[in-house]
Amino acid sequence: MSTLLYRLGSLAYRARGRVLMIWLLVLVAVGALLALNPPQTSTSFSIPGTASQAVMDKLENEIPSSSGTSVSVVFEAPEGQRVDTAQRTEAIQQVVKDVHTSDYVVKERASDGGGKVDADLQKALTPAGDVTMQPLMTGKGADATVVDGVTVSTNGRVAMLQFQLTDNPMSLPEGATDAIVASADKAHDAGLTVLPSSDLTQKMESPMGAKEIVGLVIAAIVLLITLGSLRLAGMPLLTAIVGVGVGVGSAYALSSVIDMTSMTPILALMIGLAVGIDYALFITNRARRLILDKGLAAHEAVGRAVGTAGSAVFFAGLTVVVSLSGLSIIGISFLTTMALVAAGTVVIAVLVALTLLPALLGFVGERLVTPKQREKNAAKAAAHPEGVTHGPATRWAQGIAKRPGWVTVGVVVVLAALAVPFTKMDLNLPSSGTANTGTVERQSYDAVTAGFGEGFNGPLLVVASGDDALGAQGITSVKEALAGVDHVTAVIPGAISEDGRTATFTVVPDAGPTADSTIDLVHALRAPALASTAGADLGVTGVTAMNIDMSKVLSDALVPYIAIIVVISLVILLLVFRSIYVPVTATLGFVLTIGASLGATTALFQWGWLKDLFGFDTAGPVLSFLPIIVTGILYGLAMDYQMFLVSSMRESHVHGHPGVAGVVDGFRGAARVVVAAAIIMISVFSGFIFGDDTMIKQIGFSLAFGILIDAFVVRMTLIPAVMALAGEKAWWLPKWLDKILPNLDVEGDKLVKRLEAKAAQAEKEPVGASA
Repeated sequence: MSTLLYRLGSLAYRARGRVLMIWLLVLVAVGALLALNPPQTSTSFSIPGTASQAVMDKLENEIPSSSGTSVSVVFEAPEGQRVDTAQRTEAIQQVVKDVHTSDYVVKERASDGGGKVDADLQKALTPAGDVTMQPLMTGKGADATVVDGVTVSTNGRVAMLQFQLTDNPMSLPEGATDAIVASADKAHDAGLTVLPSSDLTQKMESPMGAKEIVGLVIAAIVLLITLGSLRLAGMPLLTAIVGVGVGVGSAYALSSVIDMTSMTPILALMIGLAVGIDYALFITNRARRLILDKGLAAHEAVGRAVGTAGSAVFFAGLTVVVSLSGLSIIGISFLTTMALVAAGTVVIAVLVALTLLPALLGFVGERLVTPKQREKNAAKAAAHPEGVTHGPATRWAQGIAKRPGWVTVGVVVVLAALAVPFTKMDLNLPSSGTANTGTVERQSYDAVTAGFGEGFNGPLLVVASGDDALGAQGITSVKEALAGVDHVTAVIPGAISEDGRTATFTVVPDAGPTADSTIDLVHALRAPALASTAGADLGVTGVTAMNIDMSKVLSDALVPYIAIIVVISLVILLLVFRSIYVPVTATLGFVLTIGASLGATTALFQWGWLKDLFGFDTAGPVLSFLPIIVTGILYGLAMDYQMFLVSSMRESHVHGHPGVAGVVDGFRGAARVVVAAAIIMISVFSGFIFGDDTMIKQIGFSLAFGILIDAFVVRMTLIPAVMALAGEKAWWLPKWLDKILPNLDVEGDKLVKRLEAKAAQAEKEPVGASA
């Protein structure tokens, strides 16, 4: 492996102009694709194979108008006033007319399915239960008419207009939802606060904002300190930007033909930037060290750096790709797309580090190390002729090696304590109720809660069906059965299919969409006994039910997923390190990392500890797919640091430092660059913590905290301790296994010996012998 990568790096260095041109052409091609296929992402999810998705698919066939995206506009009067005054009623009525002139709003009334409603059926379609709303009406007495689709709270202060869009909001033509919102905003003139639902106001935002750029600035400062040159510090940043430009740009270009959530490109950007900078840093730093320590020419140093550090980069990237791709086994399409796009971006980051980076370093040439740096290194070598320095890294490793048992116990106890909140984690999708109080979506949530009850923010959609037409009697039977279930506030009949065999009912819980009682209600509505009482088959769907189903699917898939990626990664680590002990301890260390990371995430976002420090004011559930996706990403990234740190220990061991001496020497050689890489990755992820999106905020924190724990506590404290405990036995491998395993030569020992032998042979040949 190292020989192959050495040749690739040397070729890229020599053919730097052509390599640079190829990557520029790739960037141009991605830009052209983006121009032809504008980005189309959404915040909605589908979960094939779940009960709620099956009901939604059936509804799409039976009553298409009820399966589209349901949106709303809330109108709120000032404190102590009403929305149903003559002026305000007229303003809202005008909004209704304007909204329904849009080509992207369903015109068919949900109450009649397009057909005629007789008197008995009309009576059956009246709501049941504690209905805390009434229709908005114009005029009085016999002249009064109902304003279609608008309901008013019993206190008269809040009105809500609900309607269906013909498609997902982000799939509509540009400006379609803006026009709807503009129509609703006209009610401001009547003294009303207008609060559109989040589906109407969501925009395609750039994944890189001012807060994220702060993380890159910190990364640039760390690179400058580590590499000692402004020119070299820019190399990892430049290559990382090229990598994410190709990866994220391709993702956006594909979003017009592949269903993709708005989080997908952002996750790819997070990971692509972090690993892209780190991988380039490792190779660049190795090239500099080879020039300073071995006196190599720049072209030879770059080739060897790609052959040695590049091998670690290759397998580190492979581990990340494996852990991300493993998410596809769960069978949730949006999660599979998210993982594969991120994995593809990592693949591109590795390719950029192995090809474009050595090409760019070729343009720098011998200026990789300045004369001043050479003089400083020579003075340092003269002061330490034995080649061993006693800097902070050496002292840290020696301190750990003196008391490895105590260090191991201490780390395990601390991380286990951090993991305690994880046992109380509540999984769901954050609702508008957890948004910051100053946002429109939170104001709308609070207005609906105050006017109608919190359950109206998370209604359930129940679909009743039978072999024959339900009729008025069947509708009434279902309505009464649903109203008798615990935690149901109201049952509102909705649409009926043309053949009369399928009908929808909106069931309003007595609590919010993420409450435990609402989860219990979903299970109760799906009970066979209730269907028997109702006299019809019942199915439950809607956003709230889908979120509950998704949480269950992800929870059930977590253990099998971890088992699969751990087995595959153990095989990769076994091949790389040729040791049983190293892969096992690396994996056990990761278990501590993920427990501590998810525990801290629970304490912050669910319990609200230190929430003001991180820019949000309302605690809520943890994102339902966060544990599984963070586990996949963190496992891959944790193995990166394991790869870079322990490969240095193995290299030291191979080159004659046995047992604990090899641990200390290897740690000294890799610590500085691993610390820099970890700080860079933490900075990049932290930039996403302070954004407005709750989901991105949670993922950014989990990854940043996870890297902090894994790099500094697990890899740089626990791993040296357990390696010191094992000593020489850490590298034990059964003889039969040693014979059948391929020698990948990740540390480059065979490459170095071959190159040194070639150089020695060239020196022996007389001048002109090759002529």
